[in-house]
Amino acid sequence: MPVADLRGQRLHYSDSGGSGTPIVLSHGFLMDGDMFVHQVEALAGRHRVITWDQRGHGRTVSTAEQFSYWDSADDLAALLDRLGVERAVIGGMSQGGFVSLRFALRHPARTAGLVLIDTQAGTEDPEKALQYDLMHEVWVGSGPNDQLLEMVAAILLGNRRPESAAWIAKWKTLDPNTLTQIYRALMDRDDVTDRLGEISVPAIVIHGTDDVAIDMSLAEKLCAGLSGCRGVVRIDGAGHSSNLTHADPVNRAIEAFLASVPEHARSAREPA
Repeated sequence: MPVADLRGQRLHYSDSGGSGTPIVLSHGFLMDGDMFVHQVEALAGRHRVITWDQRGHGRTVSTAEQFSYWDSADDLAALLDRLGVERAVIGGMSQGGFVSLRFALRHPARTAGLVLIDTQAGTEDPEKALQYDLMHEVWVGSGPNDQLLEMVAAILLGNRRPESAAWIAKWKTLDPNTLTQIYRALMDRDDVTDRLGEISVPAIVIHGTDDVAIDMSLAEKLCAGLSGCRGVVRIDGAGHSSNLTHADPVNRAIEAFLASVPEHARSAREPA
């Protein structure tokens, strides 16, 4: 996988290349670009699909200072500069959606559309935050025991999903210090709900009906706040990582959305 040294970070990414509509997919918390394997397989060829590992995740090597999702949005802009992509459809799952919304707010001219998967615009639910704080304390203090990792997998993927084993194996190798860094970015994020009206590009919201991390009502609220939202696509039976566990209906929704993005909205330039 290629590496880009940008903004003090060593960002790992993948780029399918090609002349099709560029779409960037940003992963969720504790995940990495590999979570979009099914989207890359389905979309590459007709579209240029870019995935990347954000700070503190996957194969990216990042600095130790605390960061915000605004920083991550600027990391993404720098990566697109490196890849010669002037304007793209910006997509993200959960945390990746947090980054995508901030990218659209900070770099509106570079945003051709938004694909928002199992995400929202607000801050963490206080009751969930208490549970997550306890899980973080146990992970950092005692290490990621099997019971804890199964709980994390149930939240992020769903109960007893076949995809869980591979991700649990990754989480076991995560440095607890890195966990605290990325956890604080998640929990300390700002609320951009009141700024959604500034985003006018076409958007689609995709959400699992069984998502226990982010309620469907928040997906509906997100879509309602975006003037260009084409609606909420409900993925029946899917949990928080619907693009990974229920790829076919998610891929169909993304493909239909990309086909609807005006041709003039897509552009690229030569790599810097």
